[in-house]
Amino acid sequence: MRLYRLYSVPQKSCKKIGRVKKECLDRILREFVKYAGNIYFSNFHKNKILKTIPPSGKVLDEDDLDNLIDASLDLWLTAGRFADEFEKEFPKFLGRKYCALVNSGSSANLIAISALTSYKLGDRRLKPGDEVITVAAGFPTTISPIVQNNLIPVFLDVDLGTYNVNIKQLENAITDRTKAIFLAHTLGNPFNLDRVKEIADKYDLWIIEDNCDSLGSKYRGKYTGTFGDIATVSFYPAHHITMGEGGAVLTDDPNLYRIILSYRDWGRDCWCPPGKDNTCGKRFSWKLGDLPLGYDHKYIYSHLGYNLKATDFQAALGLSQLKKLPYFIEKRKENFNMLYEGFKKEKLDEYFILPQWLDHAEPSWFGFILTIKDNAPFKRKELLEFLEGSGVETRLLFAGNILRQPAFVYNEIKYRVVGELKNTDKIMQDTFWIGVWPGINREHIEYIIEKFKEFINKRGNV
Repeated sequence: MRLYRLYSVPQKSCKKIGRVKKECLDRILREFVKYAGNIYFSNFHKNKILKTIPPSGKVLDEDDLDNLIDASLDLWLTAGRFADEFEKEFPKFLGRKYCALVNSGSSANLIAISALTSYKLGDRRLKPGDEVITVAAGFPTTISPIVQNNLIPVFLDVDLGTYNVNIKQLENAITDRTKAIFLAHTLGNPFNLDRVKEIADKYDLWIIEDNCDSLGSKYRGKYTGTFGDIATVSFYPAHHITMGEGGAVLTDDPNLYRIILSYRDWGRDCWCPPGKDNTCGKRFSWKLGDLPLGYDHKYIYSHLGYNLKATDFQAALGLSQLKKLPYFIEKRKENFNMLYEGFKKEKLDEYFILPQWLDHAEPSWFGFILTIKDNAPFKRKELLEFLEGSGVETRLLFAGNILRQPAFVYNEIKYRVVGELKNTDKIMQDTFWIGVWPGINREHIEYIIEKFKEFINKRGNV
């Protein structure tokens, strides 16, 4: 059923839904926001969240709904005007030059690594067998693109407290085959960018920042995601802003940007946006590869790429969310600080390693991460079962030690480990995190702390 029929807007005033008049659009938006707002915003935010305290989630309002409806009325089903605007506005917020919108943060990671294998980079391209330094404690799709591009992941341990790379191991991990460093700012906590950049410059290595959990974090007053040659971001509902599904690849290098777009858009050489032709002005004048002169540029492929574009529907939501990002960042910091001070006040740090961060870092926290100390009289399993049963939802630090996951145990994957992964194994056994997202308030945080105290008290230790 068409929207203008569903909401009793006269059909004659909306002859073509893709070119709907402003007064018709305004009426549709008012009626739909009123209808959906009563159902969603009231029921979800007033009831559902109070039953449990999720570790992450989305915060939506009427402006988000307005944009979603606006995009749907165009009936433009791929990237369009909203995607164009987002690709302009988002890098402005961070202070980067170029942004390629994609369908997920994982796809962004895939494109970031794939782009560095391009022949257009000459001697700096990554070739099969080259090494990429990363950590074993993290999310799988930071590592998957390395393996999928026939590169060798080199795994380092992390420090407990920050859960970022053990910076003392980094330079020792470099060999003649090392070409890149690919690290995430763990749960929004910036890694040591000073030292990473110093080493990368010394050995002429690429830096890829996985900024998927860290949108809004700063290091020395500058946003993370602006230090690397390439950075990636996720807009999954759990993240700082959401498109439902969505992600972005960022760079300041125009050559890298063209390569990134190629891998995103089927591997083609043409840079025309969807629905456009002959942007270069010589569509039938190119001579590339072994193709005949004048082969249609829209069908010339410089890379073995993918179709990883986002839709305009997603980008419309991203634009409205972007306006709220400064509030979301501050709310995450506020919630984190309340939890941190509460754990200190109640002396819960006797049993847990609390989060730590570098002097120059201003994290925009994705979660409040805790590691159970060795002397604690309880195991993670029993604590998490108690918390989950009390409505406090939890998450582990993703894969724990990725090398112990079935994907590595049961497949013949080439990799190298530098030093021991002692802390990574500790994380696998004893680390978890709880939420700080903007849907959580002081009442929730006080309840969380009370539940931790209750659990400890039942064991006669407080």
